[in-house]
Amino acid sequence: MAVDGREKVLLGFAALGVYWGAWGAALPAVQRRSGASDAELGFALLLVGVGALLSMRGTGVLMDRFGPMLTPITVGALAISGVFPGLATSPLQLSLALAVVGAASGAVDVAINADAVREEIASGRPLMNLAHASFSAAVFVGSLATGALRWAGAGAPAVFLLAALVIGLAAVAARPGGRAGWTPPPAHERPRLFQRVPGWVLVLGCLGALAFWIESAWQNWGAVFLERTLDATAAVSALGPALFAASMAAGRLAGNRLLARWSERRLLVAGSVIAGAGTSVAAAAPTSATALAGIVFAGAGCSVLAPTILGLAGGAAARSERATVIGSTTTLMYLGFLVGPAVVGVLADVADLRISLGAVGALGLLLAVLFLVVPLPRR
Repeated sequence: MAVDGREKVLLGFAALGVYWGAWGAALPAVQRRSGASDAELGFALLLVGVGALLSMRGTGVLMDRFGPMLTPITVGALAISGVFPGLATSPLQLSLALAVVGAASGAVDVAINADAVREEIASGRPLMNLAHASFSAAVFVGSLATGALRWAGAGAPAVFLLAALVIGLAAVAARPGGRAGWTPPPAHERPRLFQRVPGWVLVLGCLGALAFWIESAWQNWGAVFLERTLDATAAVSALGPALFAASMAAGRLAGNRLLARWSERRLLVAGSVIAGAGTSVAAAAPTSATALAGIVFAGAGCSVLAPTILGLAGGAAARSERATVIGSTTTLMYLGFLVGPAVVGVLADVADLRISLGAVGALGLLLAVLFLVVPLPRR
């Protein structure tokens, strides 16, 4: 059955979440099949971000030229390319596969966020936080489903083939949306791949990079912190990223409702304070239970930052360059995903992981101050 409007947006976010939920749970099997060492796997994972960075702005430019019809194409590309990492039998194959997956994932990210902003403006109702909640919930479900498949004996190829089937069905369901309600801008207004990026986009992108820095710190280091610093069991340490993702989904649902009454600035400040305070509590926690509580609060605070920033960016952009602006903003924000975990690791090596994550908590509080004083664009 064809879907349009809000349903199409939520479906696109869920498709992206299903893939990355499956990826996180299948990663040990992928590493074993490819024979990659920890260092080789780390390099391959870096290429996911590099591929995404290379595709994002270009996807935005194409979205402004061809409109929503591009979204199901990008989702279909993710379904096809997403199979390759599960088939890799060498570190080189895995690296090449993840670079392609990163480019496809980055393209989907820009396309679905552009669709979400367009639908928000057309309907006059908040959608971005709800859409990102759909992504977080799908990550959670995808992780659980993949865990069940692996428990039943399925290998990496079977997991990613099933994920590709689900994502491919989502692409087909979204396809009939086409150009409905969209007309291309005049030729003289169409953005170009290489042109000056407005200063306010650079500011929003840098603020978003700091928000992603906090988010990626717990996604990548939460389980390690629980297991190595607090001597948690493997089962308890696995609760760190799981509870963080669940908290992100719940926080985004709440954030979508709050935007009906709050300004974007108020939500961003509140989210940053909660993220910083939760991170600080977790970093200083004497027990795993206290740390998990802090991680839950950190996830709730982080949850509203990225979608609200992207909603601001898309809402403030001219219609003819809305997707391009989202692509530029997302590209800058992804730098936080790339740099953040590495800096946490370096500081942990110099001092210890508590101090390193405590610095991330201070970064959250600094971000709250910045959201208070930095001029934000008007829709």
